[in-house]
Amino acid sequence: MGQYQPAQLKQYNPDTITRYYRYRPWLAWGRLLKIIFSFAGFILSLKWDEWQNQVEQNQGKRAIQLRQLLTRLGPTFIKVGQALSTRPDLIRKDFLEELVKLQDQLPPFDNDLARHIIETELDRSIDEIFSELSPQPVAAASLGQVYKGRLISGEEVAVKVQRPHLRPVITKDLYLMRWAATWLSPWLPLNLGHDLTLIVDEFGTKLFEEVDYINEGRNAEKFASNFRDDPHVKVPSIYWLYSSTRVLTLEWINGFKLTDTESIRQAGLDPESIIQIGVTSGLQQLLEYGFFHADPHPGNLFAIGQGSMAYIDFGMMDQLEESTKETLVDALVHLVNKDYADLAEDFVRLGFLAPQTNIAPIVPALEAVLGNAIGKNVGDFNFKTITDEFSELMYEYPFRVPAKFALIIRSLVTQEGIALSLNPDFKIVEVGYPYIARRLLTGESPALRRRLLNVLFKDGKFQWQRLENLISIARSDQQFDVVPTAKMGLQYLLSEEGRFLRRQLVLAITEDDRLHTDEVQRLWELVKDDLPPNRLLNVAVGILTEFSRESVAAILPKATSFISVANNQTPNQN
Repeated sequence: MGQYQPAQLKQYNPDTITRYYRYRPWLAWGRLLKIIFSFAGFILSLKWDEWQNQVEQNQGKRAIQLRQLLTRLGPTFIKVGQALSTRPDLIRKDFLEELVKLQDQLPPFDNDLARHIIETELDRSIDEIFSELSPQPVAAASLGQVYKGRLISGEEVAVKVQRPHLRPVITKDLYLMRWAATWLSPWLPLNLGHDLTLIVDEFGTKLFEEVDYINEGRNAEKFASNFRDDPHVKVPSIYWLYSSTRVLTLEWINGFKLTDTESIRQAGLDPESIIQIGVTSGLQQLLEYGFFHADPHPGNLFAIGQGSMAYIDFGMMDQLEESTKETLVDALVHLVNKDYADLAEDFVRLGFLAPQTNIAPIVPALEAVLGNAIGKNVGDFNFKTITDEFSELMYEYPFRVPAKFALIIRSLVTQEGIALSLNPDFKIVEVGYPYIARRLLTGESPALRRRLLNVLFKDGKFQWQRLENLISIARSDQQFDVVPTAKMGLQYLLSEEGRFLRRQLVLAITEDDRLHTDEVQRLWELVKDDLPPNRLLNVAVGILTEFSRESVAAILPKATSFISVANNQTPNQN
């Protein structure tokens, strides 16, 4: 370890980095002083504008100053600016317009050096690989720059070349961030506690993965495999023969950045449908596949032909465990259904609360804060409102932010910010919750069926209102069709696995007296093609044999009503 150099570290290791800079403090403190003085100068400029009553006149000037400041400080701070560039609700418009330039309009490094890196990494000359290569980069980002080219074999490609001497800068910034996290945690208003250093470590791990282009290529192929059956999500192909740790050659994507609303509309594309694809695919990443894009800023997302959306830049990704995905679905459903006791339990399982935490006093606090954030209508929900309201709870209760969820929150906030830039009135639940409802109602996996049962039953009783709410919300999703969903539900109900649900439904019908003749008629319309009366009679007999004589007596009038409706509508099938 004594011979370690920052450029040689292949994976993030906070202990190794700390040991290195502990014996070379002048390297780290020099960087820290540069950061402090840079921001101090900017803040002083803002204050000077206030004192001179020149805030409006100098807005554009200060926005440029901030962008240039973050650019000078390097990759870590550029990524902070990229995240802020997606929050029109947090950053004023003049600053926003400048910060957007951090996504792919950064100063490039020397072209001759970039070409030398390509030839060195791929061990062959430029002319042996490309028939065309743009003389200048078409985009320059925080970690590298991109050239447009054409392979000798004819394919149009993007060639991504990493900036030189990247790891030493990153390791120094991460060391300072971790040091600051250790000292600042006790003074922070939010109850992040010891987890703040874990958040820095999570970010450091992902940042080191991001500077390994071989890892990025593998991530892209895994992501593409997840969405292989979705025609609305495009992922560029990787050309492995012309890729290495510092050079990545991939399929060229023709499209428009999601913030370029005017070009999207001129191309005949609908920004609203693009929003829906973005939010739905984001939820699929979190709740279905568990493998999600943790850096979805507008420079990495494109609207392309046929109303589809393309993802690029797969350096910062993360994987969720199956249990975490299932608990996230639970938490979202409990939040919208306002089941705050169950939601508190979800927070424990997700790690936001310690296992031994007494949740009794937290439940009414959740109801007071989150109930107000959601409002009377589920459509009023948005992620920004929830995060703002939820921060109030962290002052008084022992909530913490698990390291894993730092990236998830960043991803969700970024995606919502992009949607807000396309539509200022965007509400994430208008797209998100119909998707969740549809997933619950049509889920084919045992895990999703268990989630549905958890939604539909509370304290052993069937919740009719919740089923009606789910169907009502799911209907707002254009991809949702109630007929195949009803048929799928009926198949499940009649299966061995659905035995418990059958019993509970029969008991619910006898207790609540909810199934009236008109409802029976509508239900029959949905299932009559797949379930003729003779089959229905056999099923009914099978179900009735599972119950006591008293239960049969209670349910028999309902069953008779159902058969009567069926007979009246299909007399020839008796």
